[in-house]
Amino acid sequence: MTPEKAEAILADLNGPLDQVVPEAASRKSLDEIDRESFHAGRAPFDTEPEWVDLTPGAANDADDAVQISLDGTWEMVSGGETNGRLCGAWDGAIPAVVPGSVHSALVKAGRLPDPTVGKNQILAREESFKVWWMKKEFSCETPMQQARLLFGGICNRCSIWLNGTLLGEHEGMFGGPEYDVTALLKAHNTLIVKLEAIPFRPAPDALMQDTTPNPANNESWKDTVVFNNVYGWHYSNLPSLGIWRSVCLEAVPEVEMPDPFLATVDAENGEMRLQVSFSAREGVLEAAIVPDNFEGESYRFTRRIVMDAPEKKAVYAFRIPNPKLWWPNDLGEQNLYRLVLRFTPANGRGDRKEILFGIRTVTMEPLPAGPREDKYNWTFIINGKPCFIKGTGWCTMDPLMDFSRERYARLIHLAQMQHIQMMRAWGSGMPETDDFYELCSRYGILIIQEWPTAWDSHLQQPYAIMEETIRLNTLRLRNSPALAMWGAGNESPNPFGDEIDMMGRYSIELDGTRPFHRGEGWGGSTHNYQCWWGREALDFNTTLTSDFFGEFGLACVPCYESIARYLPEEELSCPPPHAGEVFAYHTPIFGTADDISRLTQYAGYFLPETYDMRQFIFASQLSQATGIRHTLERARVRWPDCAGALYYKMNDNFPAASWACVDWYGAPKIGHYIFQDAFAPLHACVLPKTLNMRGTPTTFEVFLLDDADALAGSNWEVRIAAFDKTLKSIREASFTGTGSLAAPAAVGELMLKYSETDTCPLLLTTEVWKDGVLADRTFYWFNFENEKGCLFKLPKTTLTISTEGKAVTVRNTGMLPAVGVELSRPGYADQFTVSDNVFWLNAGESKIVSVNCADGITVSAWNAE
Repeated sequence: MTPEKAEAILADLNGPLDQVVPEAASRKSLDEIDRESFHAGRAPFDTEPEWVDLTPGAANDADDAVQISLDGTWEMVSGGETNGRLCGAWDGAIPAVVPGSVHSALVKAGRLPDPTVGKNQILAREESFKVWWMKKEFSCETPMQQARLLFGGICNRCSIWLNGTLLGEHEGMFGGPEYDVTALLKAHNTLIVKLEAIPFRPAPDALMQDTTPNPANNESWKDTVVFNNVYGWHYSNLPSLGIWRSVCLEAVPEVEMPDPFLATVDAENGEMRLQVSFSAREGVLEAAIVPDNFEGESYRFTRRIVMDAPEKKAVYAFRIPNPKLWWPNDLGEQNLYRLVLRFTPANGRGDRKEILFGIRTVTMEPLPAGPREDKYNWTFIINGKPCFIKGTGWCTMDPLMDFSRERYARLIHLAQMQHIQMMRAWGSGMPETDDFYELCSRYGILIIQEWPTAWDSHLQQPYAIMEETIRLNTLRLRNSPALAMWGAGNESPNPFGDEIDMMGRYSIELDGTRPFHRGEGWGGSTHNYQCWWGREALDFNTTLTSDFFGEFGLACVPCYESIARYLPEEELSCPPPHAGEVFAYHTPIFGTADDISRLTQYAGYFLPETYDMRQFIFASQLSQATGIRHTLERARVRWPDCAGALYYKMNDNFPAASWACVDWYGAPKIGHYIFQDAFAPLHACVLPKTLNMRGTPTTFEVFLLDDADALAGSNWEVRIAAFDKTLKSIREASFTGTGSLAAPAAVGELMLKYSETDTCPLLLTTEVWKDGVLADRTFYWFNFENEKGCLFKLPKTTLTISTEGKAVTVRNTGMLPAVGVELSRPGYADQFTVSDNVFWLNAGESKIVSVNCADGITVSAWNAE
């Protein structure tokens, strides 16, 4: 987007840049009101900086830090007295891997069946209510003048001994504790951690929504600070327990440089600010800026430090020449740099720190109506460009606390393929790991990071534990280019009080470069579940509007291959409403919320009178795809009046029927591919007011979207075609133009007479052609409720595939369009990726898609032989 176009859009958002409406100018936004209410001190970059000049030069990459990892195999045993454990009574101990969980160690040792299978979670849950001991013996022959023991995270309440000496007790799973162990280290050492049992506190009436009692719902998460979606309300009922992050012993530098902070002030000109703190008054600071994922020049500066101020902090300003910017997914490259800092004191060994960063700015402006005291500023301005934000929710992904980089990479890559630009790490989850943030930075996905609070739990949670969580994780995450916003928590009706104020203060005093929202949805953000909890028909979602969608969605079941991993064989042939007890247990609230009825209602819009499990799965997933895609497209078309849409959600915390578009194993559902279409940066779409218009004259208004200015300097054509139940084209239209679009554009209409809509189903395709080449296509299905199972009755065509390396050519060899063409790799649904799927292929047409592995590829379609 050109600067002129960005300026024009900003003018549309806030009025002409040289003319301010007095009434709007006098109003404050909720952001300003909140900020004032937190009574915060100075932000890190409120200090006048010292300007430094960069010169070409590489970093001194030598790292002389001394660190001993204590990860790997520990011993684990349950129960027992403290004296016995400290004196070596460890009979019956089993191996346990750190990082990891108590439950995963028990499964690996054969003491527990796989908790994800059947109803084994009920057995595994009992182990959460026991005391567990963990022991690590290690040697330390490296001399350390001062030694520190660091725990990245223990879940949740623990006591820690080194060589028989109690180091301390700690509660709160998101960082720490750490101890000076200089005086206790020996050549051979014994480290013991006692994990206290997870408490059980039933909900007051154990009610969820309008449901029958769920006696397993454990509200003890409100008495501490953990990720709470595994405590019995969100299809996981397995409170986590274990040493879940790395443990290490490190030599403490004589002079430390804790938590340096780097931020972009002006992306276009590469202007940066750097705050560095020192634990000594004199020394030499060396800084180097090195390209991380692209070829380019390195730069450096050196400063002699003589600190008189008691804080011993310095702020520097500099400009990186020829800056290569970091952009969200679809809007540009994700260029990353590394900042390497080395502080050498006048005496002793110094410190070295490394920061992965991107040159980018994310600011927020009011919506077009101007600032409102009851609304946050929702317009995202990224590197000076106003943008609609395409997004989803992110769910903390495993009660067994397997937060491996590989699992993150699978899910975040799928999000990138879906054109996701933002994920909301919601307050029922956790401050995610460094791997999560690094991968989001590399894939171009912004994050709203909420603190682990939900439904006013901040009014009960211990202030000190929450304060430690906020402080440690703000310092840990604030350098990430992926981090866009801080949030207090999920769906609190009363997001006020001392804890919220503390979160707001820290967002300013430790960061100051990002907005903080005291709740979500709050301040103009919508959460809507009239479809599902409200049992509204899918039509309801076709007309939903909001300033910003923070959360909405629809639950459905995973694919057959995934269900077969956790259901007993006899239940695989027993679809709802007569599904077995294990199927019901793996639903949103363990079958206690009339879950089977809801699943049957939404799948039932598509099902024939009689059906099997595979047909039910298809229909259930299609209901999710249908109920979400129209809301996403309407939101995009309404920009700038709608700033963005985050549907719920990307991933799962346990195998179950859920709101995720990718299941717990990593297998995409139909919705993943339909949302990929709905979020395509260059896209033509229609906005129906109803999904069932049989026998009614209907006009489809056609819109063209071009997020990344792909049409600049091009001739374009938008084509739309309607098809009846025989897959005969009943009406077509075409609209042409040249060059860029400043905003979503209504390009024309397709009008159908009552006789043309009198078909079940009615199918539509929309296409964008750029300079005569097909650049985007999607398809729609309507009138599916009027004749039960009509999508299963489409006339047949035939398909063939051929492969060359990782390229697959799909050919429609029949005389009719192929609807919902889908490539699969049986047995590998949780690993398979394909560049496009569930697509329309005209008669005689072929399409090339890329896959990560072509072995054993099969092809199907809704109407393939």
